[in-house]
Amino acid sequence: MPTVVVMDVSLSMTRPVSIEGSEEYQRKHLAAHGLTMLFEHMATNYKLEFTALVVFSSLWELMVPFTRDYNTLQVVLVTDGCLGIGRGSLRHSLATHSQRSESNRFPLPFPFPSKLYIMCMANLEELQSTDSLDCLERLIDLNNGEGQIFTIDGPLCLKNVQSMFGKLIDLAYTPFHAVLKCGHLTADVQVFPRPEPFVVDEEIDPIPKVINTDLEIVGFIDIADISSPPVLSRHLVLPIALNKEGDEVGTGITDDNEDENSANQIAGKIPNFCVLLHGSLKVEGMVAIVQLGPEWHGMLYSQADSKKKSNLMMSLFEPGPEPLPWLGKMAQLGPISDAKENPYGEDDNKSPFPLQPKNKRSYAQNVTVWIKPSGLQTDVQKILRNARKLPEKTQTFYKELNRLRKAALAFGFLDLLKGVADMLERECTLLPDTAHPDAAFQLTHAAQQLKLASTGSSEYAGYDHNITPLQTDFSGSSTERM
Repeated sequence: MPTVVVMDVSLSMTRPVSIEGSEEYQRKHLAAHGLTMLFEHMATNYKLEFTALVVFSSLWELMVPFTRDYNTLQVVLVTDGCLGIGRGSLRHSLATHSQRSESNRFPLPFPFPSKLYIMCMANLEELQSTDSLDCLERLIDLNNGEGQIFTIDGPLCLKNVQSMFGKLIDLAYTPFHAVLKCGHLTADVQVFPRPEPFVVDEEIDPIPKVINTDLEIVGFIDIADISSPPVLSRHLVLPIALNKEGDEVGTGITDDNEDENSANQIAGKIPNFCVLLHGSLKVEGMVAIVQLGPEWHGMLYSQADSKKKSNLMMSLFEPGPEPLPWLGKMAQLGPISDAKENPYGEDDNKSPFPLQPKNKRSYAQNVTVWIKPSGLQTDVQKILRNARKLPEKTQTFYKELNRLRKAALAFGFLDLLKGVADMLERECTLLPDTAHPDAAFQLTHAAQQLKLASTGSSEYAGYDHNITPLQTDFSGSSTERM
C-alpha cells in the first residue's frame, strides 16, 4: 500500500528538547530522525513502495510527489499533538466539521480506502494533560477507525523516537517472506505488497485468516480453464537469493552503487526455483494452484508489464473449499494420470471445464449476460434491426426492448437505457418518406418509456413493468399486442 507522509512543521514543532549530554534538539529534528529511519527501512525492504512527502503548517507543500495514481493509500501523520487555537486550527475544525459545506468539507474520512497512523513527538502524559489525545483519537474514528496513534515512551530523545518508529515498521512495514515449494524444489521469496489478514464473515467467523509462510504448489492448470477468476488481492512474488551463511544477497544497503551492482550480479548467478517456475508458466501458458492455508488457495502466473518484461504474480482466492465453481471443489482436483482417459482428449482439443451441475435446477432459464462488449452490442443491434422493420416486427421489437430494459435495471445500468432511447429517437428522424406512419409513433413511444425508466423515480421504472405497444388509429396489423 503506497504511503503518504504528512509532517507538521508549524511553530510548535520548533520547541526545544533537551537531551542530556548532547546538543539541543527541536521536536522537528526528532521527527526528521524517525522519518529517516522509516525511509531507510523502505529503501532496504520495500524497494517497490511509492512514498509521497507533504509538509504543512498553516499552509502545505508537496515536497515529494507520487509517480503514479493510487486508489488505496497509507497516511503517516507526524505531529507534536498541538491543536492550535482560533479559526482554522484542528480543534476548531473538529468542532465545526459537521457544519461545513460539501465544497469546504473536513478532509476526513478520506475519499479513498486508507489507514491513518499518527506519530506524536510527545509522550502520553504530555498529551493527556490537554485534550490533544481525544482529538487525535477522533481523527482515527473519522477515518472509519482505520489507524493507530503512536506516542514516545519516556523522555523525548533519539533512542525513544527510534523505538516508536520501530513499532510502526513492525505493524505496517514488515516485509512478508515465505518459502515457495513444489515437491522437492523450494525458493525463498518476498510477497509484495504484504497480504493483509482477511475476515470471511464477521459474525460467523470473526477471526482473521492469514496466509502461510510455506506456499505449497499443489497443481497446474491451463490459463483457459481458470479464465479470469474473482480474487481478493494481487501480489508480486520476488525471489530472495541467500548466501551460504543464510544472509540475503543484494537486499541490504551498500556503500555505493558498485557494491550493490556486484551483489545483484552474484544473486543473478545463483539458480532459483522461482525463476524456473516463472519461465515455465510463461512458456506453457499455465497457472500454478498454490495452498495458502486450510481450504484457502491462490494462483501463481506470469504477468507481462510490457513486451520485454514480465513478473511472477500471485492472486488470492476467497477462502473456502470451492472458490471457483466451474472447477468444482479444489480437494477433488487431481493429476491427469489418475483419470481413466485423458479429460482433454487425445489431441488436447477439449476441456473438462466448466463442470456441469449434477442436478438441473427447475428455475433455470435463459438470462441476459453481458460479459463482453460484443454481447451488449449484439442485443442493441437486434433492437435497431427490428425498429427499422416496424410495424411488421412490432411484437419482436418490444420483446427485445423489454429484455434489454430488465437486464439494464438489474445491473443498475441506467445510462444504457438513456443511450438506447437516444438511438431510437435518431432512428425516428432517419425514417424514409415511404415508412409506415405507425413506425414513428412506436419509436417515439419506446424512447419516452426508456427515458422514464432511466430516471429510476417513476412508476415506469419498476423491474416488472413491461413497455407495451402504443395503441394507434392505424390498421390492426400495425398494432400487434404483446
